[in-house]
Amino acid sequence: MRTDAEIIEIYERNHAILYRICFLYMKNSHDAEDILTETFCKLIDKAPAFDSQEHEKAWLIRVATNLCKNQLRSWWRRHEDLEDYKELIGTEDQEDQYTDLKYALMRLPDKYKTVVVLYYYEDYKSEEIANILGKPASTIRNYLCDARIILKKYLEESEDG
Repeated sequence: MRTDAEIIEIYERNHAILYRICFLYMKNSHDAEDILTETFCKLIDKAPAFDSQEHEKAWLIRVATNLCKNQLRSWWRRHEDLEDYKELIGTEDQEDQYTDLKYALMRLPDKYKTVVVLYYYEDYKSEEIANILGKPASTIRNYLCDARIILKKYLEESEDG
């Protein structure tokens, strides 16, 4: 059983990356925060032993990703449209230069989202991401290549439209 101080320490170390990943999957801050809370509830409930902070982060990322995927499989979620969330990530009036990129990232197929966040936002190498996600490094590099192609297509569409 972990103390409150240990849980707070783990939360402080990992909440930012977990929130980014959850937001990309869930497409809004409310659901991302719910999943983040549920992830830390699982940590408290399961109380797994970690070999290192990297092992801890890998476990939390997997739990958060799985919780997001489970939530997205629900009946209600399958009947939503990404367009419903566009106002949550920015409007044309805001002139946010990153709005198109955020929208494109949220449109990515699920298998690419975590990889993109870890590589571009957290500066992990493909080998490190492979260890975290339990996949071959070549698969991670292929995911990154595919994600770049998809993102480029989405961004070109947004410039044209």
